[in-house]
Amino acid sequence: MQVWHFSELAYPPAWDEGHRRGTFRVNLPNAECDPEVASDIFHRHYDEFQLCDELGMNIMVNEHHSTATCLNAAVTVSLSILARITKNARLLSLGMPIANRSDPVRVAEEMAMIDVISRGRLEMGLVKGAPYEIAPANSNPGRIMDRFWEAHDLILKAMSTHDGPFNWEGEHFHYRKVNIWPQPWQKPHPPVWITGLSPGTGRAVAERGHVAAALLSGGIAGAMFDAYRKRAAELGRVATPDRMAYCVLVGVGDTEAEGRRRADEVAGYVRTSPIVAEPFRNPPGYNAIPANVAAMQQGPSVSVARVKTVDGRTIDPTKASVQEFMDARTVFAGTPDQVFDQIAQFNAEVGGLGQLIIMGQGGTLGFKDTCENLRLFAEEVMPRLDEIAMPENPYAEQAERAASAAE
Repeated sequence: MQVWHFSELAYPPAWDEGHRRGTFRVNLPNAECDPEVASDIFHRHYDEFQLCDELGMNIMVNEHHSTATCLNAAVTVSLSILARITKNARLLSLGMPIANRSDPVRVAEEMAMIDVISRGRLEMGLVKGAPYEIAPANSNPGRIMDRFWEAHDLILKAMSTHDGPFNWEGEHFHYRKVNIWPQPWQKPHPPVWITGLSPGTGRAVAERGHVAAALLSGGIAGAMFDAYRKRAAELGRVATPDRMAYCVLVGVGDTEAEGRRRADEVAGYVRTSPIVAEPFRNPPGYNAIPANVAAMQQGPSVSVARVKTVDGRTIDPTKASVQEFMDARTVFAGTPDQVFDQIAQFNAEVGGLGQLIIMGQGGTLGFKDTCENLRLFAEEVMPRLDEIAMPENPYAEQAERAASAAE
């Protein structure tokens, strides 16, 4: 099981104002951001990422816009820095909201540069983007997935074409001469990850053989992973665990209380991230009909999407306790042994996963606590992850039959 550390590079000094205004995104004025404090935050997190490199842990970064929950407004900038200051860690962008970018060829160029600078350590996450990213990007939420998949196809073709310019005349993007320099280090292109929650996304990602990643979604991840395995089998392929990834908040301590305290601070991320002014929560056309139906069923007074625990209870992520988050499989916390057991249990619940993304920092967790959190996980939990047995793929025989029929 591969391990990645992720932090959103939040700006907690503005959180009081975010709570007062009832929004952390889009329309929280940047007067609340002191550039000197922001600089310290960036440098502090890059130090933590370098520690991950020393500890044998991989690194994930993402981007968000117009928000106090994430200062990282350009994932390619941080990846470029990390490509130079780290030596061994694989570098994951999860991700690049390509449906909101007007120039996919520029994305291909930027990612190829990072792959070359890092000498082939890039993992390329291409994502739809959150609903509250629509307004800052001035993009159209209608048919956003059509635009996403066309951008996806164009980026991969640009990275894998080496015999001169090609023309692209799509529905959303038009180019006369596509010929990126440099070409990527990895061939035909860096590995691709795509985030999602639904079985439909699982099937779509399986058809392309990419990694399917679920973030902080608990048991919902299992349905997406199962749909991935089933669709891969229909195409004659056995989906291996490395195609499944899950992101979870983690707090590890020498004692259970210490681990839970760290997790409680990290959970500041999920307690603030969904707080956004109503006009930006669900732009018309952004969500599929079933998702909108589910949101309406929660009731008109619900301002933040609720989360389900494994026993069916509904919790409010902006107010949940560490135990409630643990019951929802959004948090793993406690001593190294307890965290290991929680990972093993979740692995069994979702049918096996080969990529674990931990948020070893989040919310208000400070530098010293973060470094200790990462060290404990790397030294006391990570070496044991290969002991976790992977459940048998229920679609393995179906995959073999489909492969034989295709020959």
